[in-house]
Amino acid sequence: MPMPVETEDAFQKELIELFVQEAQEWLQQIHVALDELQQAPPAERHRSLAQTIKVGITNLGGSAATINLSDVERASFSALPFIEAVQEPSARISADDFLALCKQLGHIHGTLTRATGVTFDHEAAQASADSAPTAIGTKELLALLRGLYDQGPATGTFCRNLVQTMVAQTEGLLQRGVEQCNLVSIQEFLDRSTEGEQGFLELARQEVPHLSAMLQALRNGSASSDGPSSHLQNTVERVAQLWSAAQQVNASHTMTFFMGLHSFLAIVMDCRVTVDAKRYEAVQSRLAQSINSLEEWAQCGQAERAAIQRVLPN
Repeated sequence: MPMPVETEDAFQKELIELFVQEAQEWLQQIHVALDELQQAPPAERHRSLAQTIKVGITNLGGSAATINLSDVERASFSALPFIEAVQEPSARISADDFLALCKQLGHIHGTLTRATGVTFDHEAAQASADSAPTAIGTKELLALLRGLYDQGPATGTFCRNLVQTMVAQTEGLLQRGVEQCNLVSIQEFLDRSTEGEQGFLELARQEVPHLSAMLQALRNGSASSDGPSSHLQNTVERVAQLWSAAQQVNASHTMTFFMGLHSFLAIVMDCRVTVDAKRYEAVQSRLAQSINSLEEWAQCGQAERAAIQRVLPN
């Protein structure tokens, strides 16, 4: 016995609502993967990201087919050739390939909105596609960066090797046959570098007073090292966090210091050695020096990024 029209309409509406939720999740995953893919990740990561996009699009088209949203189905599966054009990192991938895929995703957004009545941020997607990332030739970028790197040792400007890192990355792109580099992606790389460094610097600034106070308490004997202290245990964990954070932003000198401080405090906590006051004083001094060095490290990073941005086309 067929369902009444009202029941059938209500059921279809419910199916569409569920589809919309799934579609939004898939599109979010697709756009996140596409953003990273345009930043020239290592080959295995590149393939993984392309596969994520392909699976998301396939799921979207297949799910649309089950509830008879044929326009969405066609728009989704029509995107597969555009994904295949960028899925192999050893192929020659240009900025136009990514632009074509972005435009097809914008088309999918629009089709979804028309089919479901739910806005899928089509305007934002279309704006992203229409304002195509400005590209620079990979060879041109490499020449600019090499020129900048050659100036660094002479002026003493570049102590962080960010320029050298970008030179190596650009050489890798050229070897893989990538003829164009996305300037927006380069800027995003520089912005992430800034955010990571500033985040670590702020974390270190916040933690130093606590670390210094704990070292002073140990020096004075007011923080007992007889048996595991919850305060000392907390300090050891916070130093481990700083050590990990330093590793993530490649702050090698600071990472080495926090690694050593972590070992030192762990030994103190386990009561394996007797530490005299002068040793605590020396560690406190090293802590202050480490933070001063970290401030200089961050300033060097700012100088290198500013120099890189100056040679890039506006």
